[in-house]
Amino acid sequence: MNHEALTSFLNTGLVQEVSSFGLTNSIVLGVYLALLVAMGIYFSRRAGTAQDFFLAGGRMPWWAAGLSIFATMLSAITYLSIPATAYASDWTRFLVNMGIPLIAPIVIFFFLPFYRKLRVTSVYEYLENRFDTSLRLLGSASFILFQLGRMGIVLLLPALALSAVTGLHLFLCIALMGLLSTLYTVLGGMEAVVWTDVIQVVVLFGGALAALGIIVADIPGGFGQIITEAAEHDKWNLVNPGWDLYSDSLFVILLGMVFTNLLPYTTDQAVVQRYMTTATEQSARSAIWTGALFAVPASILFFFLGTALFVFYQNFPEQLIPLERPDQLLPWFIVQEMPAGLGGLVIAGVFAASMSSLDSSIHSITTAVTTDFFKRFQPDREEKQWLSLARWIVFILGVLGTVSAMLISTLDLRALWSLFLDITGLFLGTLGGLFILGIFTRRTTALHAWIGALASVAALAYCTFFTSINGLLFGAIGTLTCVGTGWLSGRIVRRKQPKDVGEVTI
Repeated sequence: MNHEALTSFLNTGLVQEVSSFGLTNSIVLGVYLALLVAMGIYFSRRAGTAQDFFLAGGRMPWWAAGLSIFATMLSAITYLSIPATAYASDWTRFLVNMGIPLIAPIVIFFFLPFYRKLRVTSVYEYLENRFDTSLRLLGSASFILFQLGRMGIVLLLPALALSAVTGLHLFLCIALMGLLSTLYTVLGGMEAVVWTDVIQVVVLFGGALAALGIIVADIPGGFGQIITEAAEHDKWNLVNPGWDLYSDSLFVILLGMVFTNLLPYTTDQAVVQRYMTTATEQSARSAIWTGALFAVPASILFFFLGTALFVFYQNFPEQLIPLERPDQLLPWFIVQEMPAGLGGLVIAGVFAASMSSLDSSIHSITTAVTTDFFKRFQPDREEKQWLSLARWIVFILGVLGTVSAMLISTLDLRALWSLFLDITGLFLGTLGGLFILGIFTRRTTALHAWIGALASVAALAYCTFFTSINGLLFGAIGTLTCVGTGWLSGRIVRRKQPKDVGEVTI
């Protein structure tokens, strides 16, 4: 296998030196994986209906649902890239994550009540209740296709890191993460997914704290030296004043911190499904706040870890070989510096981040496919048939995601895969505007919403393929174009509202 091609493909260039993972690290990792499978087996006895499988029967405590939301929003790519970003530059992008607590009240007061009132299993059911079936199918299909493309990527990146650290074959790392995630999701459904996410958050934080603890202990001046030495190199910079659309200027960051976080919390099936697993609307509110507030200490931890790594290698430059990209940094530190056991914990954290993203994609796609397509057009099947169908879809998706990661790693699919994600992302970027039009306007009909959606796709296509505008702006561009064009068309192209929308609008 050509590892240079792999590293070039995703711009990670993970270190090719392989260290002996060791018995202790292997035991830590093995216990973690066995625990996940055991949880899937345990919860399989409680997933007796499709409602149990999709929404855990509404049994989830708010704090568990909230931690699951946090885990869903965090991937292994983020786990590796945030420390790399802080190492290579500063804390400018930290402010983007601080937007999550700011948008939580918007989600709670304007979106959540409609989702709870309609008792949606798929969030895209709202679009049919407000507009028509075609927009529900557009939203669901856009989400499904994008998540299908994303699954292979979120598996491959951490697998590259694990392969470099443990000496395991790349395909074995992919198979372990992909198939084990599939196994506990097939067995236990949403309840297993949420509880394994809770464990994965604990492991993820434990791994990051362990790495940070080693750094602080090894640097002569400890925590204080990290603060002062990082300040000397301007590593604490939070703001780049300006209006530049092509860099991380303050204008870009402020727009990004709103729309980058608002869209998944309101239109992403994987996130919405989690706060719908609680018994009451009050519990759902608490879950949203938990996920939002947890992002604050998590962001501080991961950014600080990157800054601490910078200071560490400033003091011990001989321990750092020339690396192609900063993304290599955390895997290299794990290989060289972490003692037995703790190294296994950090690697388990990489596993945790990857598997929580993968199980979220698999389960939410299954929910969307079953609810928005099969159940929508074949509503007369028995409950056991829906449960069986859902489990088969999970199995197929898990195998598909695993195989796609292997194919990406061996074939020259970079351009094709990137184009697929870009195109599906264009349609996904319209969803925020559609939901805002639906909730906040009464005159907008399905025709006006379609006009807004198509205008949004056109605007995003232009920005994606013909400009170098900062990607943090895409959410704002897609949403505002859809809302503005849809609202304006409702004033120009007058059409009578075909149904009473009083129950699904403000």
